[in-house]
Amino acid sequence: MASKRRMFRCTSNTHEGGARGRVEWDRAAFMATRTGAAYPPPLNELFVSTAEDDGETSVSPFPVLDVMRAWEVWSMLTLLAPGIEHRNGTGPGGSRMAWMLHADGSWARATTRPGDRTATVHQGGPRHLYDLLDEVRWRWIEEGELPVYGARVTVTPEGGTTLTRGGWTAVL
Repeated sequence: MASKRRMFRCTSNTHEGGARGRVEWDRAAFMATRTGAAYPPPLNELFVSTAEDDGETSVSPFPVLDVMRAWEVWSMLTLLAPGIEHRNGTGPGGSRMAWMLHADGSWARATTRPGDRTATVHQGGPRHLYDLLDEVRWRWIEEGELPVYGARVTVTPEGGTTLTRGGWTAVL
């Protein structure tokens, strides 16, 4: 169920029927567990086919993160690459694992062993999803916040939405 908290505060309506406002810092989300003919199926085949694939291997300076529990990071990542399916689990020896899957064939698998503070990352497909995640995490650390909060929002009469803050822009 969607949160009833307001994330967008409309400050003015345009004479063409659009709206302007800003993103408020408050958590809101939609259920990602819906299934059926009108909803895309889980990416189980991609998950299975990449379970042992090495893809491109790198080391992230951050440990595995449960993105779905890090709401601010998840929100920003969703704006950069909508539709990522996140999975978490435990690997050999109690290592923490995370998978990022996308319908375009992009995937990432990361592992942090007990006692480590980095993650070994394997990824492939047209986009490097874990690189996007690390970019969001660096921005959060360096700036102390993510630009989605406080962003100016412009909604066209047709429903097109643009968020801007400083030099950052997202078109939805």
